[in-house]
Amino acid sequence: MDIDGDSSGSSDDEMAEMLMINMVYDYYQDYLNKTAVHDSKLSGREFVNETLNGSGTVCFDLFRMRKPCFVRFCNELKEKNYLSDSRDVFVEEKVAMFLFIIGHSVRHRVVANRFQHSTETVSRYFKEVLRAVCRLGKELIRPDSTELPDSIKSNHKYYPWFKNCIGAIDGIHISAWVPADKQMSCRGRKTTITQNVMFVCDFNMMFTYVYSGWEGSAHDAKVFLDALTNPNAEFPWPPRGHFYLVDSGYSCTGGFLPPFRGERQRLIVTTCAIHNYIRKWNLNDELFRMWEELDPAEFDSMNEGPSTAGTTSHDDNLARLSDEGAAEMAMQRDQIADSMWAHHDIDN
Repeated sequence: MDIDGDSSGSSDDEMAEMLMINMVYDYYQDYLNKTAVHDSKLSGREFVNETLNGSGTVCFDLFRMRKPCFVRFCNELKEKNYLSDSRDVFVEEKVAMFLFIIGHSVRHRVVANRFQHSTETVSRYFKEVLRAVCRLGKELIRPDSTELPDSIKSNHKYYPWFKNCIGAIDGIHISAWVPADKQMSCRGRKTTITQNVMFVCDFNMMFTYVYSGWEGSAHDAKVFLDALTNPNAEFPWPPRGHFYLVDSGYSCTGGFLPPFRGERQRLIVTTCAIHNYIRKWNLNDELFRMWEELDPAEFDSMNEGPSTAGTTSHDDNLARLSDEGAAEMAMQRDQIADSMWAHHDIDN
């Protein structure tokens, strides 16, 4: 009798049986005994409906828009065929998820739990709304008029000194995600991964131009010069006789007026479009009103510490970057400063 052989065969049979039992158990747990992950009493659609039918404060806190502005925003995206209802998700819910993410900087998993969808669904509709708002942004982010608003004309701190000013230009570093092989060029001064974005805004607090995509290591002046010299960038040059205010990091040249060195100033695509939309249709917004009523001196104290396209050709516009254009703009800056000092002496 081969006792060892019988014992070995029995052990193999038992091992095979155990493996089969484990496989059956795993299959049952994965495919037959699935526990619901999203078990909230309110679906995403019900949550949005409850928010829109409830207090206006809640809608503003969650989606950063008042109810009338939110509804109008969704309707406009639908009317322009930029967004449409899906089988299970309406436009209002898609937009709500998008605004919730960018307004509170939360991960898709958080939104998936709140709106009772998978992370794949949230990610898909986020990209869909992103593309739609970018299309809308082409209509919203553009120069509207060179006419100064009445609030500037009636303010002796700005008028008539800046009667020919049509807006302000500045750059900002915005956090970004880039592949590992490109991270070195995107590290800004604070070593974080950023992109350097240049913005142009007018006196109505509307973005009129956005130039994004530059690495965080790029200097503001380099981004500025590329926007001006690249014909594909479609920069909205100021008409002759008008100018933009820029900070001291930019050159004093034709059409662009920086402050004297050592002086303080007052100064990405979907968020700018949403900003403009809210500004256009929700003029009673508390945040806008707060900044409108803020005294410039108070604004300076908050920022202490580190830090309409013309009809001329592209070549004519580039000519304004010459030494002659710089000298002309420097002379205009001196004239404005002298006039302000003379006016100050008369008042005193």
